[in-house]
This record gives sequence, structure tokens and C-alpha cells, in this order.
Amino acid sequence: MSDSAVQTPARRTAVLALGTFAAGTSGYVVAGLLPALSTELAVSPAAAAQLVTAFAIAYAVGSPLLAAATGRWERRKLLVAALLVMALGNALAAVLPGYAALFGARMVTAAGAALYTPVASAVAGVLNPPERRGRAVAIVFGGLTVATVLGVPLGSLLSQYLGYRWVFALVAVFSVVAATAVHVAVPRVAAPPPVRLAERFAVARDPRALALLATTVLGVLAAFSVYTFIAPVLGATAGIGGTALSVLLFCYGVGGALGNVLGGVATDRWGARRPLLVVIAALTVVLAALPAVATTPVGAGVLLFVWGVGTWSFNPPMQHRLIELSPGAGGLLLSLNASAIYLGVGLSGVVGGLVLGHGGPLLLPEVAALLTAASGVVVLLFGWRARVATPAVP
Repeated sequence: MSDSAVQTPARRTAVLALGTFAAGTSGYVVAGLLPALSTELAVSPAAAAQLVTAFAIAYAVGSPLLAAATGRWERRKLLVAALLVMALGNALAAVLPGYAALFGARMVTAAGAALYTPVASAVAGVLNPPERRGRAVAIVFGGLTVATVLGVPLGSLLSQYLGYRWVFALVAVFSVVAATAVHVAVPRVAAPPPVRLAERFAVARDPRALALLATTVLGVLAAFSVYTFIAPVLGATAGIGGTALSVLLFCYGVGGALGNVLGGVATDRWGARRPLLVVIAALTVVLAALPAVATTPVGAGVLLFVWGVGTWSFNPPMQHRLIELSPGAGGLLLSLNASAIYLGVGLSGVVGGLVLGHGGPLLLPEVAALLTAASGVVVLLFGWRARVATPAVP
């Protein structure tokens, strides 16, 4: 294949990743905005964190429903519409007054993100030759990782000087830019054969699949119950806030970018089971150690970097195992796994808020460590009841 033939799909894939960056920033940025939101809205950090819950639950519930409702739409048209819905939700968050209005705006934003991310991944697979499809999908999902590296820390930094409204406004503008880029650079792509909503859930009848989806919910719940409240946690452990918090969020994001790559490499070499169990064990230790280690800016930076590596190493082996369980319907299981991820994110605002309100910020990492350990027990007991062939160690 000629260089020019490769470059065109690569450029289109990069444009699709711009949209997932907008979606990821839209979803995760509240963690960095928590101090500004609490101050400007005159609500507690626990109440402000429920904006994460609103986004995540709307995403988890809306993803399969919206996918079924728009199943016959031409794909480029759907991608552009999804990005414009995201832009609308962020714009509403920037201009509407009050906590209740912001809550509703976050749900509008989630609807756009729930439509865009899975469709962008599927379109990347269509536009690339078979030998490049895996990398193409990884690039599209990489936009979510870059959102944690750049979008969340930058949002946190800007909110200190401009307030949270300008951050949402900038994300809205970027979503419009991404929509324009997709319309210009991505060709028309026909809708795939329709899949009924009942068929989307039928693939999850395997008890092993249910166990793995439960593992995802528990693991994400554990991670985001701390990440969402990272400002009060680090304030309690080391008195960290302001610009230093933005730098530490950047450390987490860099670790996440590396973890996404390492998780894929480890899964290719050893299969899904060993990397998944190692990651869960490492995350349990890291979270349990957070109050004792993150007592200085340096200690917190190192721990957040390692934590980011572990958190973002989780997804590649999990997706690999779900595809193993149902090769013919792996995409449907991955869609359900995406809903499980956002269900965990949504519950994290509720559980984290309860722990924060009743036990204080230092208890949050310890509860998260217990939840992570529980996810390991579930995957160990139920995720591999029937063994499957895994790649041999070279």
C-alpha cells in the first residue's frame, strides 16, 4: 500500500480522535473544576460531584438506547450531530444559572458523547484496512486518554482564573471545531445492518460476561470515587491545591497515556487474565497507600503517575477478554462495557460523596482499595470459569 493511501485513513482517524478528546474532556473535566464549582455555585464538593453522576448515568443509559434509535443514520451525519449536541450541552453549562440547570446541561452533553464515541470507533475500523484497524481504534480511544493528560489539567488551571463557565464554553467551541473537521475530512459511511436493542443485551447472558461487566463497574467506581474528589483528598494529605493540583492531574494523565499502551502490549504477550489480575492487585496497593505516600507534592506526583498507569492499563485486557467470550458479538459486549464504565463513574459521585461526608477525604482511598480488591475477587472466581487459549510467552 502506498504512503498516500495510508496517510488518508490516518488523517481521518486523527480527526475522529479530536471528537473523542472533546467527549473525554466533557466527561472528566468536572474533577478538575470541583473547587471552582463548589465556590461559584455555593454547594459542597459532594454536591458538585453529582454533576459527574448526571453525565455518567445519562451516558450509561443513553448509549444503547440512542444507538438503537439512530441505527439507520448515515455515520458521518450522526458523528457531526453528536458533536453538536455535545457543544450545545457545554454551552448550556456555560450560560445557564444555578446548580439544577447545570445538572440538566450535563445530561445533554452526555447524550452527545454516548452517541459519538462508539460510532467514531466503528467508523475508524471501516475507513482503515484490516491490518491497521486495531491501531486506528486505539487512536480514537486515545483521544479519551489525551483528555486526562491535557483537557482536565488545563480546565483545572483555567478555572482558577476564569471560572468554570469559561471552561465549559471553551469545550463547546472545541466540539464545534471537531464537528466541522469531521464533516470536512470524513467521507460518508453507510449505516451498518440494524441490531435490535434486545440483541444488544442477549450477548451478556453468559455468566462470565456478567462477572466481567460487574468487575468493570467496581473497578471504575473505585478509581473515580477518588479521582472525582482528588482536590479534597490531596488537600487533606499534603495541603495541595491551585496550580499544584493541575500539575498533579497532568502527572496522572501522563501515567494514563503510558498505561493504555502498556496494557495493550501486556495483553498481546500474555493474554487477558494475568495482566488484568496484576493491574487490579497493583491498584489495590496504590489506593491503600495514597494517604501515607501522597503527603508531599513529589510523593503525590509519583503516586498519581503510577495510579494513572494502573487505571488505564485495565481496559485493554478487559476488552480482549470480552471479545474472547463472544467473537461474533464482541462489539456489542464492548458497547455494554462502555455503559458499565460510565455506570461506575456515575456511582462514584454518590458513593464518594457519602464517604466524604461521613468519613472524610482520607477514608476515600481506603474504601476504593476495598472495592478494587472486590473486583479482583469477582474476576478471579467467575471471569475465567471456562479456560480459553491465551498467547504463549515467546
